[in-house]
Amino acid sequence: MRVSVSWLREYVDLPADLDPADLERALVDLGIEVESLVDLRATVTGPLVVGEVREIEELTGFKKPIRFCRVDVGDANGTGELQEIVCGARNFAPGDRVVVILPGGVLPGDFAIGARKTYGRNSHGMICSAKELGLGDDHSGIIVLGGDNPAKPGDDARPVVGLDDVVVEVEITPDRGYQMSVRGIARELAHAFGVPFRDPGLVPAPGGTPRPAYPVEVRDPVGCDRFVARMVRGVDPTARTPEWMSRRLTVAGIRSISLPVDITNYVMVETGQPMHAFDADRLVGGLVVRRAEPGEKLTTLDGVTRSLAAEDMVICDETGPISLAAVMGGETSEVVAGTTTVLFEAAHWDAVMVGRTARRHKLFSEAAKRWERGVDPALPLVAVERAVRLLAEYGGGVADAEILDIDHVRPSAPVSLPADLPGRRVGVDYPPARVVALLEQVGCTVSQGVDRLAEDPGAVGVAAGGQAVLTVVPPSWRPDLTDPADLVEEVVRLDGYDRVPSVLPTAPPGRGLTVTQRRHRAVARALAEQGYVEVLAQPFVAPGLADQLGLPADDPRRVAVRLANPLSEEEPLLRTTLLGPLLGILKRNVGRGHRDLALYETGLVFHPRPDAGPAPAMGVEQRPSDADFAAADATLPAQPRHVAVVLAGDVEPTGWWGAGRPASWADAVEAGRTVLAAAGIDEHRIVVRAAEHAPWHPGRCAQLLVDDAVVGYAGELHPSVLATLELPRRTAAMELDLDAVPTAGIVPAPSVSGFPPALIDVALVVDDAVPADEVRRALVDGAGELLESVRLFDVYASAQLGEGRKSLAYKLTFRAPDRTLTVEEAVAARDAAVATAASRFGATLRGA
Repeated sequence: MRVSVSWLREYVDLPADLDPADLERALVDLGIEVESLVDLRATVTGPLVVGEVREIEELTGFKKPIRFCRVDVGDANGTGELQEIVCGARNFAPGDRVVVILPGGVLPGDFAIGARKTYGRNSHGMICSAKELGLGDDHSGIIVLGGDNPAKPGDDARPVVGLDDVVVEVEITPDRGYQMSVRGIARELAHAFGVPFRDPGLVPAPGGTPRPAYPVEVRDPVGCDRFVARMVRGVDPTARTPEWMSRRLTVAGIRSISLPVDITNYVMVETGQPMHAFDADRLVGGLVVRRAEPGEKLTTLDGVTRSLAAEDMVICDETGPISLAAVMGGETSEVVAGTTTVLFEAAHWDAVMVGRTARRHKLFSEAAKRWERGVDPALPLVAVERAVRLLAEYGGGVADAEILDIDHVRPSAPVSLPADLPGRRVGVDYPPARVVALLEQVGCTVSQGVDRLAEDPGAVGVAAGGQAVLTVVPPSWRPDLTDPADLVEEVVRLDGYDRVPSVLPTAPPGRGLTVTQRRHRAVARALAEQGYVEVLAQPFVAPGLADQLGLPADDPRRVAVRLANPLSEEEPLLRTTLLGPLLGILKRNVGRGHRDLALYETGLVFHPRPDAGPAPAMGVEQRPSDADFAAADATLPAQPRHVAVVLAGDVEPTGWWGAGRPASWADAVEAGRTVLAAAGIDEHRIVVRAAEHAPWHPGRCAQLLVDDAVVGYAGELHPSVLATLELPRRTAAMELDLDAVPTAGIVPAPSVSGFPPALIDVALVVDDAVPADEVRRALVDGAGELLESVRLFDVYASAQLGEGRKSLAYKLTFRAPDRTLTVEEAVAARDAAVATAASRFGATLRGA
């Protein structure tokens, strides 16, 4: 939120010589994040004056309209003569007063102004727009001063356009909606500087009358617990928004539209109460405030036709919905150029409903931002009265005496606060009188009592055997004060965060990383060493992801946890597999020109517990019991940690050294072996065998097992999945459940033999359907203890081998721990290995 200090001064008596740095420090001390603080007096240097346009000559022969102007700038140019300026804007005429920067001036962005020849004429300075002066984004035309402005040619233009002010921009936290207004910021600054505050929300305003201003029926008092309306007739449709109001709205980042609409925006920024102005002559029949019917349509002010949901609140007339309540009005009832009768509406809407509606329709209007943070339900009458007076004063309208006020607002619930709780929580001595004073400063109503059952009978200032307990009723503008912890925070905030001692607790002695943590780090490090790049994906997915991955109808990965309040309505589910988001990242990188990719991620997936039931309600007044924690944990979805990789393009690039090698299913399988090796699983416990599992290609999918239990899958993705996701052909992937991998336990250090190895290669011919890993396991089982390692290095098939036959070539390394092996020992071990493979799979030595 952006606001000028001059506007704040209308409601809080800030020091006259307030330095911007002191203002920033005060806001930060109150817990308000300051995004920027700009002293506008320093943004434009040099001569910036008011000028009066005397003559305009239209220049022709150029691609765009150009005007040669002679402008009276008084004595500001040192000669008193008319200043010659070339300008491209067309929204002014002779006699208009404008803002002129003369040669020697410097505009924001270090844009120096000088005299130069352009379009065949000499131009001495510039007639300025709001954007050029840094006052807003409007660059469609230059600033034209209104007829009621007393400034004369040659006067300093800074106070005229607001460049003698300071603009502060703050970031408001979601729990402090009252700060999204001049009223709220002024109140906070009054606390900080200890100066008087004049609350615009407490200005007397007439209440509802027996006869309503307009017939309105509120059918859902939960979604809308207050609705106020008042009519203004005879409005001059040509009346312009006064300059001071337009300037303040521009500083706040709101575009000036028309006088009635600008007034609603002005009152919203000033008081924090969003409003809406209807053209009463365009309404058909009475108004109804209700929930939308699913599928109803509404064209909002931004020209978009929206399909409404059952949770949305709408304002309707006899033609149907005319406004998406609390978010944006509709086209059919908006104030237009000829509007003469205005119906002002100020209501109080349910914050949760507004937040969900805004996210559902992606309409984060200024009104919606305030409603979802909480708005004072006592403001509607005050806001309507303020708007009516402004429109009557500047638009010539006459307000009807009738006022509609439908009020179902519930009073604020009292909160019990032990007087010593702030001190016990924070470690600072807050006497009960100080706690009461600070809470009353916030606007709370505080009454004192004694808790006879308190554990601390010696509390200062209370009767023996009891403890002071404060009953606190929060003000209407503080819906965030609902628990004792909220009140403690207010006491600490207003008393000063700098008074809270900064004491670091002594760290308990640790035992280092857990076994699981060490395994996760080892897996990530192993994949990174293999050339994979780690990515972090959001765990949210769209409902259609399961179909894109081609998951069968009975696949448990189709059942996902739906978030109650998702960040995006397009992705309301929690992932059940890492592959969906990971493939999305792969697609984004491929789209940006990266051809060769090897990515990995370790993260949680989420599987719902169908019979879990609702979580137990746990308050904040005391620590929940272990049973409460256990009951809450039992309702959470199962969250195993997975690791996944995806590969596309070449794993070995082509170059002067020779041809490259594209990524294949074998690389994905090897990534699974790498993960299991890093997790401490001995290769003899690992089995890799063919499988069919979506989204992998049925003929190029491998199943990874540890101790005969499936822990993951690897291989080439199905062509239909790649086509649906628009991914490169032959993209490979691996996903493995790390939590399903048994812990390795204590691994003994390997014995290292100092004796030379015996290296023997064998090529075995087997049926094409025999997995290479099964043949490897047979060789291991047959070779015995002398076999140190075995590695597949070639797969070959030809007509000479026969139809449906293949050759698998393995490198066998034999070594003894205590001696040099003889040729006879090595050959005998090899023959035993080959014999085992022959007995299991009918393998024969190639060439034998």
